[in-house]
Amino acid sequence: MTAGRLAAAGADAWRPSLGGWSPGRLSLAGPTPELFPVPEGVCLSDSERAAAQEAHRLTMALGDFYYDGTGLACVAGIDVAEAVRRLQATPVVDGELLGVLNELLEEPYAHDMDESLHIVGVTSVPGGCVVTQPWGYAPQMPGVLARLSAETLCYGLYANPKSGNQGSIARPGTIEGSDLHPGGGPDEDTSAEVLASYLYQHNAVAYACAFAGLRPTDRRAVAGPPDVWVELPRRDYWSH
Repeated sequence: MTAGRLAAAGADAWRPSLGGWSPGRLSLAGPTPELFPVPEGVCLSDSERAAAQEAHRLTMALGDFYYDGTGLACVAGIDVAEAVRRLQATPVVDGELLGVLNELLEEPYAHDMDESLHIVGVTSVPGGCVVTQPWGYAPQMPGVLARLSAETLCYGLYANPKSGNQGSIARPGTIEGSDLHPGGGPDEDTSAEVLASYLYQHNAVAYACAFAGLRPTDRRAVAGPPDVWVELPRRDYWSH
């Protein structure tokens, strides 16, 4: 592999670079900790080791599945009931709207997106809850994230089939970051972000869950079926 060839050619695998991490020390958190001979005294901290272990558990729990076109909001510290309350949403239980939902589940892209964005799923998981929409970006709209993130932290994700994964961060009612790249390179040159981007490379859903401190035990909160489908009030969610 490339890293091995560079080391064999004399490159220093233990020279700190991005976020203070060296390639060698970063490899200790991944699947190939034996990639380079480890100098005496070099190791991961307890918190870094715990992050690596949770990343392995989380990625295995979610597994590989197709999620292009899916929108998510991973919300720390609240359950389904509180998320529904904050969104002022109405559970979909019967009537005409249930018929619309069933049609969406069968052929989500046969409907105009503006008419399908108001239906989302909500599921409780250890650490918080996930708001999901298999066919659109509604959970990541600023007005949705702002309401969900009151007094807490929220990470939004839209797996855009055209332009790739798009992430957003919201903390108590304010959008702090947008147009981020979960599952890609680090968005900030900080130790924590470099480690997270390495642990969750090519896995945007796991990154979003981990950022918000969620610990799902399977993929149901994302892939469905959710605990409850709800209808969002019709309002402007872009100028929240």
